[in-house]
Amino acid sequence: MGRTSNEKLIHIRGKDMYVEVHGSENKPPLLYLHGGPGESCYEFCYHQGKRLHEDVRLIAVDQRGVCRSEAIDREESFSLTDIVMDCEELRKELGIKKWALLGHSFGGYLCLLYATIFPESVSRIIFECPTFDFGLTTRNSLRKASKLFKDEGKKNLAEQCLMLSKSGKTTKDLMLEFMKIRPELGERGMEIHVHNFDNPTDYSSYTDDEWEQFFKKTDIHNDRLLDGDEMFNSLLPRLKEVTQPAILINGQYDPVTCDEQIKTFLADVEHSEIVTLKDSGHFPHFEKPESFKEIVVDFLQ
Repeated sequence: MGRTSNEKLIHIRGKDMYVEVHGSENKPPLLYLHGGPGESCYEFCYHQGKRLHEDVRLIAVDQRGVCRSEAIDREESFSLTDIVMDCEELRKELGIKKWALLGHSFGGYLCLLYATIFPESVSRIIFECPTFDFGLTTRNSLRKASKLFKDEGKKNLAEQCLMLSKSGKTTKDLMLEFMKIRPELGERGMEIHVHNFDNPTDYSSYTDDEWEQFFKKTDIHNDRLLDGDEMFNSLLPRLKEVTQPAILINGQYDPVTCDEQIKTFLADVEHSEIVTLKDSGHFPHFEKPESFKEIVVDFLQ
């Protein structure tokens, strides 16, 4: 499950984009959009590339400026719109008339944008533990962090997280505060998002130096998005614009897709369903990989 011959760089809108394809051209095309921002498609393909390739044509990308894709400069124009436009141009470049989307976390936010801007390009949507509203997501994540701090005996930090979750701070300020406080949990910080650690990702396909260089590029991508205002807008109102069949795959212990977002998804998306995987947190694609694969294949077929 390491490096494969199906990796390539495709020049899209002035930048080389890293693209990985699993499965033959006669299979239903499925575009995977990773979360983060800036997480790369590496670990998803590690766990799901071989699992999905017999049933779908999985097309996964490192988004503009992320990891193995060409870097962006701090001065050049860049926004969420660029990521969406990159996806649409990639579809044309690959000669695909219409494809399904699979977006994890922040990738779900991107999928919703793409599907409502280019509805004729999208056949179906799979949301994996998505966020449609970063404010709601961050408040719920702070509540979970508060419980972990309490378990660690760090009562002041537990109370700080709880107070932040109830505060009137803007979404941007909440996210920045959460990013500052999370490292105080140390290794237990992973437990905010991961419940089942049985299927770790092997990152040895690249050296530590290579990963360091990859994430230097990603830091710029993330900083540029955080400096802007686009991703702090709630997309919950846009769920009513979704015309494609859509499924939301959630983890039982995932804090990202909170109850309010789930309720709005089910109420506002006409052709919607939800599946919650037990014993999983924010990453069903590797916490419950076989169940996740079966749900995806059944939905696409």
